[in-house]
Amino acid sequence: MTVMSLTDDVKHKALELGFDLVGVTDASPLNPEQVRFLEDWLKAGYAAQMNYMHRNLEERINPAAVLEDAQSVIVVGLNYKPSQPSSLQASRNDVKQSHLNYPKAAACRIATYAQYEDYHPFIRTRLRSLADFISSVAPGNHKFKICVDSDPLAERALAVRAGLGFIGKNRMLINPTLGPQIFLGEIVTTLKLEPDQPFANNCPDCDKCIAACPTGVLRSDGQFDASRCISYLTIEYKGQIASDLSEKIGEHLFGCDDCVLTCPYQQNAPPCKNKEFKFYADRARLNLNDVPALTDDTFKGKFADSVIKRLGLAGLKRNAQICSANIAFRFC
Repeated sequence: MTVMSLTDDVKHKALELGFDLVGVTDASPLNPEQVRFLEDWLKAGYAAQMNYMHRNLEERINPAAVLEDAQSVIVVGLNYKPSQPSSLQASRNDVKQSHLNYPKAAACRIATYAQYEDYHPFIRTRLRSLADFISSVAPGNHKFKICVDSDPLAERALAVRAGLGFIGKNRMLINPTLGPQIFLGEIVTTLKLEPDQPFANNCPDCDKCIAACPTGVLRSDGQFDASRCISYLTIEYKGQIASDLSEKIGEHLFGCDDCVLTCPYQQNAPPCKNKEFKFYADRARLNLNDVPALTDDTFKGKFADSVIKRLGLAGLKRNAQICSANIAFRFC
């Protein structure tokens, strides 16, 4: 079996397992310009409380440091655009239709990706199946390291190198067909596969994502101060959020994807076609009145298979208080 035919078989199997995108790149480090950008970003303090970004820097920029003797990185993508209206559009409709009925309007917004089951085990399980398939068809004894975004790997940069898309002004990977709502996963392997051509930058000159950011954290020069990002504030940040930022959080209870939902590529993207990937419509608009009554047990039960469990009950209640105050102010 040639390297080319083996690569084709691997890609076919990845699509058969339910992924929407698959590409291959070699296991070489990121280019020096990308490394300098990351190092400067960290030195500027833009990672805020995300101290893990400072750890394992060599593994983050060099796939071969993740797995000894690595030759290739297989990058997969899973489209998560829901078939139902986005929470952003739902929020706008609710404001128009319920301005005379505040108690029923006490709903908040959950980032789209958190409306699905936890994607980490979903992707990992299928990547293990892909690795098992490769072991069954590839000659030799090869090693594999499965990664989802909790592993120290610059997956968006590798996805660009593997031909899956480009990095947009919203700092997300964007595929021209599937848009920016894409989960990524990787297999770093000692097996040599045929690499794909890197994707060229095709971000349109519209700046819609920059204008949509509630806190103005997105900049045209590509810099991004995470300490002012609503996703960071509502998920990663520990402690009380400063008033000037809490006011801008609006109704975002968990995460924020305003910059994604306004992207022209997202508007035309098809919905998620993987029927095995569970979507929970009731998570799109959680009622804030229900949050104070949650206990540790009811919280864990309700969000057992959700990325929301990472926030913890205390964080959820903190965010709910902020959302409630912002909604009350809006209806004054």
